[in-house]
Amino acid sequence: MARPIAAGVLTLLGGFFILLGGVVFALIGAVFAVFGFVSGIFLLGLIVGLVTLLVGVLMLAVPSGHTAWGAIAVVLAIVSLPVALGGFLIGFLLTLIGGLLAFAWKRPVDRVLTVEGRVVPPPGK
Repeated sequence: MARPIAAGVLTLLGGFFILLGGVVFALIGAVFAVFGFVSGIFLLGLIVGLVTLLVGVLMLAVPSGHTAWGAIAVVLAIVSLPVALGGFLIGFLLTLIGGLLAFAWKRPVDRVLTVEGRVVPPPGK
């Protein structure tokens, strides 16, 4: 079965970097929490990174949904910019390229069916 391998691998790598950016953003949130500023927004980077990794796995496991997985990956790449520092920009770029590749991926044709022209005698002969 054909799969969008490049798209899945790039999305997984991008998700890893987004997850790292989310960890850094969560640590910054923990420092702010020590000073009394508590907010849940700092955990969004971790969630976006984990969901991006999940989408990368789904690209490889369920290739029939490549259009949906590609669109979700592009949205997650854009969302990662403010909430996970874009995965240090490399995660944003890898996920964006992986999502675009998955969105544009076409299943290879296994076989070509041709119809032979048949000669049919005219009626009455």
